[in-house]
Amino acid sequence: MANPVLEFKNVTKTFGSLVAVQDLSFVVRPGEIYGLIGPNGSGKTTTLKMIAGLYRPTSGTVLVQGFDAVAASNRAKEHIGFVPDDPMAYDRLTGREFLQFVGELFGMDRVLRDARIEELLGEFGIHGLADALFGGYSRGTKQKITIIAALMHEPELLLIDEPMVGLDPASARTVKRLLVNFAEKGGAILLSTHTLAIADEICGRFGVLKDGRLSVEGSKKQLLRRAKLEEGTLEDVYMAVTAGV
Repeated sequence: MANPVLEFKNVTKTFGSLVAVQDLSFVVRPGEIYGLIGPNGSGKTTTLKMIAGLYRPTSGTVLVQGFDAVAASNRAKEHIGFVPDDPMAYDRLTGREFLQFVGELFGMDRVLRDARIEELLGEFGIHGLADALFGGYSRGTKQKITIIAALMHEPELLLIDEPMVGLDPASARTVKRLLVNFAEKGGAILLSTHTLAIADEICGRFGVLKDGRLSVEGSKKQLLRRAKLEEGTLEDVYMAVTAGV
């Protein structure tokens, strides 16, 4: 079995007296799309932000390709592409300028960087918008640019928080195809979403968070058995597990 791209080892994160994540452990391996699901406030976004280096764990260890996300944060970040729940960039940069800036941060060769930008702009059909200011984009276009920024340096790990918000159906289909292709080429994806139909379609394994803890983990078939259901959708599993069944 391949070594994990991402390892969470007994991670706890507190904000004052609030325990956002408690003793959380899981792994994501190459070629895997792991769906992290749970109610609002269950710790999903906090978990992704600890991996991305935006929060420090209160205790425990986060490893990305074997690099500690705190002690070796720059080395860990080299392997990560991050799509946050709110697509943000510099409003007075154009989309193309922002993507070029991201490429510079990751030390990409400029010829390769520009070719990759053109390729990914073409995937979404937004070449005509690339030279407009980011601040003037619609929510959906901002999301597309943010997804391109996460993919362009070809990371080993994608962290995605609610990828489909604001996207039209055609663009959502493009994102699903890009994610599946990324995993088929050996990339690892940690996907946090409330859009359970999307998770059901593309994720091979799931972790259900409840009150900052991993309530249950496994494939859909394993979760169905855990929820004492013979068959059903991921939504059925979710409702059963989060209700405490």
